[in-house]
Amino acid sequence: MARRTRRVGRWAAAALLGGASLGCRSDAGALEERARPVRGEETANMSGFTKPSDEALQERLTPEQYRVTQLAGTEPPFENAYWDQHAPGVYVDVVSGEPLFSSLDKFDSGTGWPSFTRPLDPSHVTTREDRALFFERTEVRSRLAGSHLGHVFHDGPPPTGLRYCINSAALRFVPAARLAAEGYGDLLPLFEKGEHASPPGGASP
Repeated sequence: MARRTRRVGRWAAAALLGGASLGCRSDAGALEERARPVRGEETANMSGFTKPSDEALQERLTPEQYRVTQLAGTEPPFENAYWDQHAPGVYVDVVSGEPLFSSLDKFDSGTGWPSFTRPLDPSHVTTREDRALFFERTEVRSRLAGSHLGHVFHDGPPPTGLRYCINSAALRFVPAARLAAEGYGDLLPLFEKGEHASPPGGASP
């Protein structure tokens, strides 16, 4: 994939160390307050999911998907599937299929990773303090599978002021035209009405 010219801005500075932001804070309550839920009956009812064994995951996932989701790895910026993806659709957990993010909330952060202002539903993700790099970050994981997704920072654009910096390897993209066929038909009204559309972000807000 040809690389687009990298731009430098207030979000691009966070690309260092996997999107680390020295000014971020761990505040799950504030995150949930600003991540207004959007959930339908079909995608909400995934209680029957059972996480596969580690051996099964190693067979089913690519080495990069396994490294990111199970070992909390970080993929290279600008060298991943969805950093420059603009098509309408939903991003689901590569392990469980749980719907996590919408293209309507995706923005160009300039960091080289997919960035979203909020999840589709805050109950589909969990957050926890991450001090692996000797300063505080907030890790984001999927609720059902416990997949490591990335981190969330408090330097995003309106309307939430949040930047969910997510690894492409943790996601599978379902185009809007395929939502009904793949069991996510309850999310189609989002794209018909254009709800949750975020303003352009990145280096030139």
